[in-house]
Amino acid sequence: MTRPETASVIEALDRDGYVIVPDVLAGDEVAGIRAGLQTLLAATPTGRDDFEGHRTRRIYAIFAKTRLLDGPATHPLVLSVLDHYLYDYQLSAPTGIEIGPGEVAQPLHPDDGVYPIPRPHRQLVINVMWPLDAFTEANGATRIVPGSHRWGDERPEPGAPVISAEMPAGSALIYLGTLWHGGGANRTDRPRLGVVMHYAAAWLRPQENHLLAVPRDVVRGLPERLQELLGYNICPPFIGYVDGRHPRRLLR
Repeated sequence: MTRPETASVIEALDRDGYVIVPDVLAGDEVAGIRAGLQTLLAATPTGRDDFEGHRTRRIYAIFAKTRLLDGPATHPLVLSVLDHYLYDYQLSAPTGIEIGPGEVAQPLHPDDGVYPIPRPHRQLVINVMWPLDAFTEANGATRIVPGSHRWGDERPEPGAPVISAEMPAGSALIYLGTLWHGGGANRTDRPRLGVVMHYAAAWLRPQENHLLAVPRDVVRGLPERLQELLGYNICPPFIGYVDGRHPRRLLR
């Protein structure tokens, strides 16, 4: 049964392609995650191209490096939205993203564009951006083209209506994989930090290979639901088996 809060989120997603849900994470949880990621960021290089951002640092293989995001990744509201759109799903590309001062706007794109499937199609990817700093238009808040989740082969034209998803830390920006969006330019003198969780239908190959990125000894200590989201699961009827058995047996 769909929760009332989930129903309103789904209504907004169907209409606009995105929704901002305030106050999902408590202030002390946000502060703890932000502080914990600083050590990882200190050892993280800036991006290699215009898409990654030459003044942006991205923390990949995040579940191999910290336990701070286990809760947000399996938040009940998020999972209920994923249940509605994707049914069977897994994490695809969870990434910590720190957009540094002077960074330019990322090219607009839909996150399901990595899969060569003609549009329009059913939703294959759902994303959640967790801001750990307040997101503002000036510091690089995610830019969104409202309604673009309903497009076919169209691309944003010059002058297309683009909004900045401004929101306080602790919110959750949930958006569909068909929505055109991109990181904003940071015109301030401070970086802005967020963590994006990409989820994809379980029959698709995830962008990041978690079975290699997260050591098996680490996975053994994770909650079962997170193990499943990292690929130790079966997409019915039997996609993902190992030697004819459920992959979770590898953890025993």
